[in-house]
Amino acid sequence: MEDFITIARFTYPSEYVIIELLLQQATINYVFLNETAIAILPFHSNAFGGIRLQVHKNDKEKANEILNNLNNDTILEIV
Repeated sequence: MEDFITIARFTYPSEYVIIELLLQQATINYVFLNETAIAILPFHSNAFGGIRLQVHKNDKEKANEILNNLNNDTILEIV
């Protein structure tokens, strides 16, 4: 785990469902830290420092590109 770095933080698991799917499709090595603890104790998210998305340092640029594309270009609609 020493080769993994934090690139994003989330308060609740529902905030990163789409990001997780995109990371899987891009075959990026990732892990969400504190995911289980916050699922059990959701009101303690800030105390745990949120759910941290960590990616392997070799995948950092690719993962950041996915996050930036989501923030800038994507309009998600409920169908």
